[in-house]
Amino acid sequence: MEQDRATQMAEQDQRIKATLSKIKHKVVVMSGKGGVGKSTVTSNVAYGLSQRGYQVGILDADLHGPNIPVMFGGHGKHPQVTGKPYRVSENLAIVSLSFYAENVNDPAVWRGPAKIGVIRQLLADIDWGELDFLLVDLPPGTGDEPLTIAQTISDCDGCIIVTTPQEVALADTRKSIGFAGLLQMKILGVIENMSGFVCPHCGKTTDIFQSGGGEKTAKEYKLDFLGKIPLNPQIMMGGDNGTPQIGLSDDSPFWAIVDKVEKKIKNKED
Repeated sequence: MEQDRATQMAEQDQRIKATLSKIKHKVVVMSGKGGVGKSTVTSNVAYGLSQRGYQVGILDADLHGPNIPVMFGGHGKHPQVTGKPYRVSENLAIVSLSFYAENVNDPAVWRGPAKIGVIRQLLADIDWGELDFLLVDLPPGTGDEPLTIAQTISDCDGCIIVTTPQEVALADTRKSIGFAGLLQMKILGVIENMSGFVCPHCGKTTDIFQSGGGEKTAKEYKLDFLGKIPLNPQIMMGGDNGTPQIGLSDDSPFWAIVDKVEKKIKNKED
């Protein structure tokens, strides 16, 4: 029995290896705290890269709260072709557990081994095809899902850490930085989300959750700061309506982040 399981794992490892060999760059989006906007960052950066002509995929590894399909208008839908990702556009495809649930509102009540198995299966048994970028949207924390991704995608280009400015989020951000260090995962940089609210009427900025904490933490750990994302109703509406905000505005702050991520990956290639 144990030998059969070992054989199955070895075969799955080979399928995962074959899948990852067709993907040039892998980027993980993570944070130590929930509700800071990881899925928003993932969807906007992925959409921006796809708009520049790259073939991009998103793995929604937040098994208990998969939000990526919602942000691309795919909530309650299924992939057009069995065994392939859900195709958002010619250049962008996504995979999420919610595509395979009978009812998208049913909770995934699973322990660690089941979650590890599902993540490996989504990498091994989905025909991702050839991609320039795979972005992995992780759940908060440093548990089973982040650990599985870090150990399975050993050639990851790096992670983007998302935080909000207040100390309660920054305390968990430091844990994510430590997690990446322990697993020898390169950190591409830190993003401060919900960094001030710009009034659409008077233009005045109000720091509802303070501001600058993410940038300060990045400097403290000698990490690159990728940028601030203000509170903006358009970002919320874009996520709910299935078109990320970066696709609605040439002035979106996400474009500067896409620039930096793209430059970092190109510098690594050189």
